[in-house]
Amino acid sequence: MSPPIPNSPAGSPPLVRIPVGEVQLDAELDVPPGAHGLVIFAHGTGSGRLSPRNSAVAQRLRTHALATLLVDLLTAEEDIDREKRFDIQLLTERLGAITDWAQVHPDIKKLPIGYFGASTGAAAALNAAANRQKTVRAVVSRGGRVDLARESLASLKTPTLFAVGQNDFGVLEVNEEAFLEVPGTKELAIIPHATHLFEEPGTLDRVAQLAAEWFNEYLGV
Repeated sequence: MSPPIPNSPAGSPPLVRIPVGEVQLDAELDVPPGAHGLVIFAHGTGSGRLSPRNSAVAQRLRTHALATLLVDLLTAEEDIDREKRFDIQLLTERLGAITDWAQVHPDIKKLPIGYFGASTGAAAALNAAANRQKTVRAVVSRGGRVDLARESLASLKTPTLFAVGQNDFGVLEVNEEAFLEVPGTKELAIIPHATHLFEEPGTLDRVAQLAAEWFNEYLGV
């Protein structure tokens, strides 16, 4: 188990470093009392564990007794490289390694696992879920660039919720197409008036509630 990073800000989730190959990825692990599932967040391009949108969703999930792991899929140095930001294979491999780490961490190893992916992170989440269908029990994609995971869609049987903004033009269309390709349990939630970042009043809250309900249903509650 990786030791906590010293000097975590008071009141913030415990910080850990997850060894993945030759790098260590910073993460925030928060396990509420009575947690019955773990949701691992895969962030989008140019985002990470400090994303205010994903942090808000994670906070809602914890009120539903779901542990959350918000992790940077790239190091600070790597994140400067635009090509790495769009390297879906690399992000998928990192997410898979993080999942393996979670399965042996003493605080969370017995918890069923779900993925919450945003933008390009959603593509990594779909790919990793397709590769680990016995391990990953549910996926939620928020405004996902699911077109970047097209090769995995036809084999994806993990229950998947596609949440996309009504006014997220381009991304809405690829989500509608991807939804039709997935053979397993699925739902397409089009959030009224929302654009890509769900900045419109109430839209992110709606996604958070839908995600909590989806994970509660498929992570054992």
